Amino acid sequence: MRRIQLRDAKATLSALVEGAAHGEAALITRRGQPRAVLLGVAEWERLRSVPSFGRLLCSSGLEDADLAPRSPSPARPPPF
Repeated sequence: MRRIQLRDAKATLSALVEGAAHGEAALITRRGQPRAVLLGVAEWERLRSVPSFGRLLCSSGLEDADLAPRSPSPARPPPF
């Protein structure tokens, strides 16, 4: 992934967009800190279509009886 400062990204936006369209993502930084990522539409669509973990669980077809009962005791002792 290409790393580029915001001021340089502004000056070369057309080239960055073309690169992203051909699979070359760009990490845009401001004052040295990552601020945004420029992706091509194909990569964005691929990432967007990945379901969340919660949606995967909801669509799994598991019933309450399929899961082991939870222990009522805390998983770890209190911090005090």
